[in-house]
Amino acid sequence: MDMPIKRVLTIVDDRTADQGSDAGRAQRKVAVVAIVNNPYIGRYVEDLSPLVEISASIGAQMADAAIHALGPYEAQGYGKGGIVGLAGEQEHANALLTTTFATPFRDRIGGASAWISSMTKVAAPGTPIDIPMNAKTDVYVRSHYDGMSLFLPDAPLPNEIALIFCLSSGPRLNARVGGLRYEESVKAGALEHV
Repeated sequence: MDMPIKRVLTIVDDRTADQGSDAGRAQRKVAVVAIVNNPYIGRYVEDLSPLVEISASIGAQMADAAIHALGPYEAQGYGKGGIVGLAGEQEHANALLTTTFATPFRDRIGGASAWISSMTKVAAPGTPIDIPMNAKTDVYVRSHYDGMSLFLPDAPLPNEIALIFCLSSGPRLNARVGGLRYEESVKAGALEHV
């Protein structure tokens, strides 16, 4: 199966805390959106493995764009999602967002062993979506429970799928609800590989 990327949108959100314990600290969030044609519009297909297989090359292209957009920052958090145009079904996005799709991201950012939060839905162009995010090292790092709200004004069209991957450079600004610290999760992950 051939599934070229029709469009790539990159959204960069830079924020700086103006008060609190993180005053002056910057956080960057990046969303990379790839728009592809849906080969299964208007019909039910039992075997979606061709979508899973092709997703590796899509993920690799998106990972390069995401790392570039993150710039000088280390990726500490991530999340993924997809919006299927109205002529498709939600499972089409889910087939494109499996581990096969995510592996290129994990490889490029390093130290990424945690499960990746995700959200998918079928919707018309311009429907908002909230992409949940968590720490790349351990899903139990509370400070990195975050997300990005995205609005794609002209996507996906009924015959398209919008695939989304988000990265963050660190915890929420002024995160202070306790739990496992990111640094502890990095150290624990390093000890597992000794």
